Amino acid sequence: MKIAILGAGAWGTALGLVLDKNGHEITLWSHNAEGLREIQSAGRNVRYLPEVPLPSTWLFEPSLGVAIRSAGAVVMALPSKAFRYVAEQLGALSCPIVSVTKGIEYETHRTMTEVLRHCVPDARISALSGPTFALEVARGFPCAIVAASREQSAAEETQALFHRTIFRVYTSTDVPGVELGGALKNVIAIAAGVGDGLGFGDSSKAALVTRALAEMRRLGVACGALPDTFAGLSGLGDLTVTCFSALSRNRRFGERLGRGEKLQDLLARPKELTEGYPTARSAYQLARRIGAETPIIDEVYAMLYKGKNIVDSLRDLTARSSKPE
Repeated sequence: MKIAILGAGAWGTALGLVLDKNGHEITLWSHNAEGLREIQSAGRNVRYLPEVPLPSTWLFEPSLGVAIRSAGAVVMALPSKAFRYVAEQLGALSCPIVSVTKGIEYETHRTMTEVLRHCVPDARISALSGPTFALEVARGFPCAIVAASREQSAAEETQALFHRTIFRVYTSTDVPGVELGGALKNVIAIAAGVGDGLGFGDSSKAALVTRALAEMRRLGVACGALPDTFAGLSGLGDLTVTCFSALSRNRRFGERLGRGEKLQDLLARPKELTEGYPTARSAYQLARRIGAETPIIDEVYAMLYKGKNIVDSLRDLTARSSKPE
């Protein structure tokens, strides 16, 4: 099958390698034509995955219309801030569209598949999310992930596209749970990184992760998700790896804040930007709208958007009144 991957970052490139090994024909699209030429010339994604060679059969297409024209499926591997802009240009596509972006739209509080349903109503839409890092997937390390769609058949369709012996794909119909788990864990990973930057140990992080999971589940259930989903790959699995791994950009972002680096300096470096930063604002506003208690998300939001001192946020979080677990 011809598959168009929209987004030439690390994750889109890594998933292209999975799909290529499953025998699919890959077209990689980016709005950055010069960047595409650089990847094609070097035979690798020199900016994001410089150590991993790419198949010579891949096509690199700067025209979105050409990239999707004859595609049997489309993979959306874009930053959340660019997601709607591209989705609105997909027109009347009716083929499968798989979102692999983990975010919440600020203006509408919609997840990425909800944005797709609004922009491309005739497509068969699913989300792919779980505890995976692009570099490890590109290197062929064993991992597991979840394909979620409202229709079981669409989830199975995505499963069939991606599933390999070392890239296990499970299915779910709990789309809100899978997507919110993937989005919210990035916010928590920033908090975990701040703790690392301050020199805290694993006991502190374990407490953070455990309470954050309860917080994610509480917010997710209020949005219509199933509570058990947050104990699975797209919840606990993704939360754990993102909070503990050295490969986690969100954790690393928080760690640099914890060490005293200035937020504006980090935001000025494009390679340092993470999905956790915009999602903190979106998640905070979503929680306010539905009345969910989210103390960890609230403090991350205050640090990132209100200029709250990190030590003050830590004090306010740990000084909360005692209660049953």
